[in-house]
Amino acid sequence: MTGIGRGIAHKLAEEGAHVAVNYRSREPEAAALLHDLEQAGASAIMVRADVSDRAGITRLFDEVHARFGRLDIFVANAARFLQRPIVDVTEDEFDTVFDTNVRGAFFCMQEAARRVGPGGRIIAISATGPVRPQATRAVYHASKAALEHFVKVLALELGPRNVTVNAVAPGVTRTEGMVDRNPTLERQAARDNPLGRIGEVQDIADVVAFVASDQARWITGQVIRANGGQA
Repeated sequence: MTGIGRGIAHKLAEEGAHVAVNYRSREPEAAALLHDLEQAGASAIMVRADVSDRAGITRLFDEVHARFGRLDIFVANAARFLQRPIVDVTEDEFDTVFDTNVRGAFFCMQEAARRVGPGGRIIAISATGPVRPQATRAVYHASKAALEHFVKVLALELGPRNVTVNAVAPGVTRTEGMVDRNPTLERQAARDNPLGRIGEVQDIADVVAFVASDQARWITGQVIRANGGQA
């Protein structure tokens, strides 16, 4: 877990949450995050599960329940990014993005909905794309639009249980890979942003922590666009 996911894990741990760090293939990064959380005094575990696999999702939630005994907050952060013109997208690329961003998110949120108790929080990480389309990102942005629809419907279904469901949608955010992929991206994005800069991981983690808190108990079914006014 890196980037925004890492920042969210640290912030929720700071707020007193027990944290389960899930990873698919980047074990060294997940282990480093677990070490940092434990060094900071947090209660945390590391679980390896591919969220595009239904059995992996069940195992993830089973391990969390076995360690902590309950589920209060679930953050759907896993995602595959694709930047390619529609005419060049292959079936394998399309399936890879939708298997994680749509299918995986759906069944993770389904499992969370079955297990979270009253007052629980389900939070999905979306993107700016559903309201500000960009060339070459059709598949990725469409997957996030589907995610936002899941959030709105699940909020209606879980409201009677006093469970809130929301999405946090970052704009351009400084992570290990985002700016490195295009050195000019930061300058361009900063010029386009009313606040004159790109987002930092902490900007997003703070919003997620707020949505997970009791102060956000009256917010559900919403997409919070944490992008500095970019969209």
